[in-house]
Amino acid sequence: METRTIDTELLVRMIVAGAKNLDAKKEWINELNVFPVPDGDTGTNMCMTIFSAIREMEKIQDPTMRDLSKAISSGSLRGARGNSGVILSQLLRGFAKVIADCDVLDKSVISEALLRASETAYNAVMKPKEGTILTVAKAAADKAQELADDASCTMEEFFDGIISEAERILALTPDMLPVLKQAGVVDAGGQGLLEIFHGVQDAYLGIEGDYMLSESFGQEEVVLPESGIETDNIVFGYCTEFIINLDKALSQEEKSSYRSFLNSLGDSIVMVAENDLIKTHVHTNDPGLVLQEALTLGSLSSIKIDNMREEHQEKLIKNAERLAREQAESVPEPKEPEKEIGFIAVSIGEGMNEVFMGLGADYLIEGGQTMNPSTEDMLEAISQVNAATIFIFPNNKNIILAANQAAALAKGKKVVVIPTTTVPQGITALINFVPEAGADANEELMNEVIGMVKTGQVTYAIRDTEIDDWDIKEGDFMGIGDSSILSTGTEIEEVVRDMIQSLVEEDSSFICIYYGEEIDKDQAETLGKFVAKEYPECEVEIQYGGQPIYYYIVSVE
Repeated sequence: METRTIDTELLVRMIVAGAKNLDAKKEWINELNVFPVPDGDTGTNMCMTIFSAIREMEKIQDPTMRDLSKAISSGSLRGARGNSGVILSQLLRGFAKVIADCDVLDKSVISEALLRASETAYNAVMKPKEGTILTVAKAAADKAQELADDASCTMEEFFDGIISEAERILALTPDMLPVLKQAGVVDAGGQGLLEIFHGVQDAYLGIEGDYMLSESFGQEEVVLPESGIETDNIVFGYCTEFIINLDKALSQEEKSSYRSFLNSLGDSIVMVAENDLIKTHVHTNDPGLVLQEALTLGSLSSIKIDNMREEHQEKLIKNAERLAREQAESVPEPKEPEKEIGFIAVSIGEGMNEVFMGLGADYLIEGGQTMNPSTEDMLEAISQVNAATIFIFPNNKNIILAANQAAALAKGKKVVVIPTTTVPQGITALINFVPEAGADANEELMNEVIGMVKTGQVTYAIRDTEIDDWDIKEGDFMGIGDSSILSTGTEIEEVVRDMIQSLVEEDSSFICIYYGEEIDKDQAETLGKFVAKEYPECEVEIQYGGQPIYYYIVSVE
């Protein structure tokens, strides 16, 4: 094909196509968690981040490249969610800086932009780890530099080479991070970046569907992009996923034949072949035929079939209820005099919210594992707290980067992020706040006390895996500590007791058990009595947390 000029119009289409391809794969990417927990959110966070950039681009009529650069940088920065989203925003920001002064993009500009993107993202992370999205981005940038210097390399070959190298390095991420190898997954952020690359390439080559910007695409989480689509327009109704444990290694021709078969029955196809297994994801109207064909290649495991039309209707109802609730609660409060210090906490669950408000939190951001708040959410919260100094408690390691980014963007107020990685750490920090001391003294004190808190959380496994020497089956309960799995089993009470045993040490004096929305009060109190009897030297407290997904959250100090 004839080389196409990448002007502003084509660049917009390429970015939107990358975002749409990422969106189509986000649930699969969410499942590429090291821990097989039911709240993986890497794909969702990356989607919401790039959607935010696209919403900024939508606002511009007849944009110049500099206009697009500003929109990409500002939109992604403010919309960044979670660690993966913040890193993606930095990649986009670095890329945007280079293209700002260009009329069109060629190999030289793109290679320089990818290099700046990689450098910007690495510089934004305090302790960069190899085997992550950063590694994949750097590999793509290095390959782009090599190919850009080759005068005989066409633009099509340029994109092919970059993507092939990104795929090669992504496949090596389990060798760089042992936890990925243990879990049997590649890095989720790196996979997300690769999906963006694939969509970008497709748009350049003209292999695309309706990639024009639309009113429904990239909406805030109240109405996710697919929520603007009528159920009748869902062509393939069943999201079908499974793993084929191959009877024998497949040739490239056999893999292509299998992919062609999937294409004949559906769309949104993701097929990942690794050694003796193939991970398959397809949207189809006939899961039975797909499974029958897969069985000719080997035995099946981890089969999951979801009716997307039913899920879509449920999502519409939930979104409508949430929007109505937010509108009902949006009555403005009268302005109060500025106070010296204010507090913002990320929280989820009715009981947890009440605890934070009771301790003096001025503003709560609904979020956590299941939905990481964006940098824009943080900035909005900061604007609502009328205080000279504001402390933010992210209460999740995946939210700290977004909080730091918001603190750097905030104007007119001193914003201090206390790097709390769990809700109990945030509660302990607030409990230890000393009103008579200044902001600096309290920052030092709170950073010290959160290090004395150990947290355990009980949830369930969404897939079979082996990690931390644990052989975990889908549906098992897991007790997860601050950095590793502490207990697993089929009985929830046994799992939480074993987890607490791992958390309690000789000098422990306080145990607080927050029970979630699926645990009744009597069940929690029975557990509390057992723990009090087992550890008489500790004060034991039972609190209603009301958190979803995690049956129990336990704090030990």
